[in-house]
Parts: sequence; structure tokens; C-alpha cells
Amino acid sequence: MKKSFIGICLLLIASLFLFSQCSEQNSSKQITQKSNFGGFESQVKWGEHLVLIAGCNDCHTPKKMGPNGPEPDMSLMLSGHPEKMPPPDVNRKDMESKGLAVTDNLTAWIGPWGISYAANLTSDPTGIGNWQESNFLTAMKEGKFKGISSARPLMPPMPWQNYSQLPDDELKAIFAYLKSTKPIVNIVPQYQPPVLAGQNKKDDKSK
Repeated sequence: MKKSFIGICLLLIASLFLFSQCSEQNSSKQITQKSNFGGFESQVKWGEHLVLIAGCNDCHTPKKMGPNGPEPDMSLMLSGHPEKMPPPDVNRKDMESKGLAVTDNLTAWIGPWGISYAANLTSDPTGIGNWQESNFLTAMKEGKFKGISSARPLMPPMPWQNYSQLPDDELKAIFAYLKSTKPIVNIVPQYQPPVLAGQNKKDDKSK
């Protein structure tokens, strides 16, 4: 009877030891996983945080009028310049010749580089729905339109030079979040070259 009691006690102690070891391993695994995601519970949540602090909504989310002025319209979050909204009504030649930049809704910009429009970053095919992770890395690291190496450069005010300094794991987290966003159909207008560039070509031909 005594030996049986001792055996039960030893079995109980062994079980408690194994349980504590499993708990420690699970806890360690969770800590390691969180550290891989910048302290967040998932790659998508980490990407959401990075998009927020990087100010992506400042340009890529259309604005609506709020009590304190224009504010992001989160029902259209990250959908880019509305396809039916015209560019700012200004004298483009005047803007370009004076080296000025002007914007409307913070989604369309006119300057010496021409007219650029904030892209649709949602998961819809009119946004980045068909992109691969490699496309996003190329866009951010090399400043290439649609993440295609042979494409035109990304135009101002897109600060890709700053984002190119982010490590790949952060850029991948941002992409994972963008791919998880609500798809919004919005075909953003095409970039337009500066008008003075076309004028200079005509002047050259006339000489």
C-alpha cells in the first residue's frame, strides 16, 4: 500500500513537471512569434500598425469634410484618387514654370513632374489585388510603377525613397495587411507628363 502511494505521488510529480515544460514551450513559442511580428499577434496586425504610422491614409484615402476640416473618409480607405474626380483646376504651365506644387483632396498632385494620382492600395484587382509580394518590394525598394522593374518611376509626392529604408520583414507585413483590406473598385487616372515637356519638344522640332 505504501509503495503504491509513493508510485502515485511520483507519477503526479512527473505529470506536473511535463505540464510545466509544455506550458513554458508554448509560452516561449508565443513570445518568439510576437517578436517576429514586431510585438503584434500577426503579420497583418503589424502591417496595419505600420500603414497607420507611415501616414499612408494621408494621400491614399479620399477626404471628406469633418467638423475640423478635411479628414480621411475611411469608408473609402486606401482606395486612392476617386476616378471621377477631376484634377485641380489650375494653370499647369504656370505651376510647372514656377516650380510649384498644388493638390486637391491630397489625392491628386500637380507640379513640375506633371500630374500624379494616389494609387488604389486596396485588395481589389483595380488596386493591388493581382500584385505579388515581389512587386510590392520592387515598388518600395526601386520606386517602380506597379512594382515592375521596367516600368516608369513612381512620381512625387510618393516618398518611396524613405520607405525603401524599411527592412523587408516590415514591407512584407505592410503588403500582407494591404492584401487583407476591403476591396474597393476604383480605377485611378493615369499619370500625366508635364505640359512644358511637350511644349519643349515642339520648340525643338521648330528650330
